[in-house]
Amino acid sequence: MTEPTSPPAGATPPAARSFAAMRHSGFRAQFITYVLSMMADNIEHVISYWVVFQKFHSPALGGFAVLSHWLPFLLFSVASGALAERFDPRRVIQVGMGLFITASLAWGYFFITDTLQMWQAMVILVIHGCAGVLWQTPNQMLIYDIVGPADLASAVRLNAMARYLGILIGPAVGGAILLALGPAHGIILNTIFYLPLVLWLIKAPYGPRFRAGTPPPRRAVRGLADIVQTMRDVRPHAVIVSMTVLAGAASFFVGNAYSSQMPGFAEDVGHGDPGVSYSMLLAADAAGALLAGLALEGRGLLPPRPRTAIVLAMCWCVALMLFALSQSYVLALCFLFAAGFLELSFNAMAQSLVQLNAPLDMRGRVIGLFNMASLGLRAFSGISVGLVGSLIGIHWSLALSALATMAVAGGLLASGGIARR
Repeated sequence: MTEPTSPPAGATPPAARSFAAMRHSGFRAQFITYVLSMMADNIEHVISYWVVFQKFHSPALGGFAVLSHWLPFLLFSVASGALAERFDPRRVIQVGMGLFITASLAWGYFFITDTLQMWQAMVILVIHGCAGVLWQTPNQMLIYDIVGPADLASAVRLNAMARYLGILIGPAVGGAILLALGPAHGIILNTIFYLPLVLWLIKAPYGPRFRAGTPPPRRAVRGLADIVQTMRDVRPHAVIVSMTVLAGAASFFVGNAYSSQMPGFAEDVGHGDPGVSYSMLLAADAAGALLAGLALEGRGLLPPRPRTAIVLAMCWCVALMLFALSQSYVLALCFLFAAGFLELSFNAMAQSLVQLNAPLDMRGRVIGLFNMASLGLRAFSGISVGLVGSLIGIHWSLALSALATMAVAGGLLASGGIARR
């Protein structure tokens, strides 16, 4: 395997072929195992959240579950990237999968013995959140090694599709397992879905050992100090800065907080059974994202450019505002479908641009910084959408949050150098 070279800032890869990343056998294996692992992640959420709710009926614990999922990304994404730079990213991912399996087995033990206490549930939730950090950033580094810069945009977009596939399939499979086997045996069975990724990574011929040329210097992992240093290091790289700010604004103000408020939207604009309306709204958002991946990959549309990513993000904000203020259930479905389409489009493009422009000697830290912004800051979106929504209503809180994100995107678009690139 040859060492991929990093293009200059603002550069874009050649015109992409349809589903270009799928031409790599390694990426096909990564894609399948990623879907299975993401499905297992969501199966665990379905089963564990249901049992914890039945046992404790604690809104505070529900809020802790959200924080424990996203705060590790905020605190440790850069450190995770640094670990993947210094050590083999395959092994870092395997450690993450090991933590996922440990969390599922721990749930299973406490469910079988019926001895689960609230503090134990909190510890397991933290373990689960840390597992995600050790998975996502090293996985993005590994994708670069598998497909190289020419097919990276395709790989990032397909990986985003894989995430949505896991989110769609996981709850359905988790519900079926819960009914068929019960929570204890079901969540233990769930550990099997993590194993294909663990086993494939044992001998997958990717990572630093298989790169040609002189490897980047092995720097010490300094934890939180790496966050400040990485911010200083990326300051001259305008494209990286702009895409990280864009993803961070979308995460901080909106994130996925409106998903947790979807029952309220369903009740306000729906008809008939609110549960059915709720499910259809969630499905519309995910279906739009999946269609975006298929359409953009199949047609080779929208090569990654900073200006395009910013404009797509602004269109996403408009779709969310229209959804938030809509009084028609049919229109709400349409606007959510559009929001899902646009969200995958601009998020995947922003991530591609960051990876394409990241210097090789700090790639892990740069990707970690982007994940810190795009995932970690979601911990605060519950305040902008949820807490503010309790004061002024969820419709206006979501609309104002989307408007704030649009203002940041507009500022980036107006900063001439970025827009021209």
